Amino acid sequence: MNLSGLLFRKADLIIELKSCPYKKSSFARFEFNFFRFNVFKRKRIAMFKFLFIVIFFGMAHISGSGQTETATFGSGCFWCTEAIFKSLKGVETVESGYSGGQLKNPTYKEICTGETGHAEVIQITFDPQVIKFQELLEVFWETHDPTTLNRQGADVGTQYRSVIFYHSPEQKEIAGKYKAELNRENVFGKLVVTEITAFGKFYKAENYHQDYFANNRSQGYCQFVIVPKLEKFRKVFKSKLK
Repeated sequence: MNLSGLLFRKADLIIELKSCPYKKSSFARFEFNFFRFNVFKRKRIAMFKFLFIVIFFGMAHISGSGQTETATFGSGCFWCTEAIFKSLKGVETVESGYSGGQLKNPTYKEICTGETGHAEVIQITFDPQVIKFQELLEVFWETHDPTTLNRQGADVGTQYRSVIFYHSPEQKEIAGKYKAELNRENVFGKLVVTEITAFGKFYKAENYHQDYFANNRSQGYCQFVIVPKLEKFRKVFKSKLK
């Protein structure tokens, strides 16, 4: 029998079933069961899709949140500190900017007056599974002089102060204990004057400040200030470098 014959036979069968009371009830049960099966199948597919979406976005949330943390440090000119922290394993991003003052959206020219209350800082995004906040503090204190108030070398002013802007009570506690231990052991021979204060707002510095060392290696300041500092840092923290 060809296809058209099968189709006509199917149509006749449906008419026959519907015309017979007994067969009609059987056909009704067949239609109901078939309908129920399709509904169940559609519900099951919809449930699988829903569970997939929930699991997918749940995993994305778990992997995307809680894995990175932020640290904000001021330790003098951010041209130097940015280059140092970018070299560390576990550090994902480092941005140069300003924090701790009252002036909104300050410019570098305004920062240089020392009257904005802001400090030159770097904001670090890091993976705590690779590098701990304590390890960042170790690098922070080792790579600048935390005993000079509002000064780093020839750079003088409140914008060059040694400061840790903590982002959580845990960071505050860790930084405070670390500083107290440095002073108790008299590690620097002088009192550590690093300011430890709550993070407020970070203002990203102008574009030409970002990746300054990488983009200006031949510049005088980079050669005579940053390069020697980086070389010393790399010797001390060789195992932590990317």
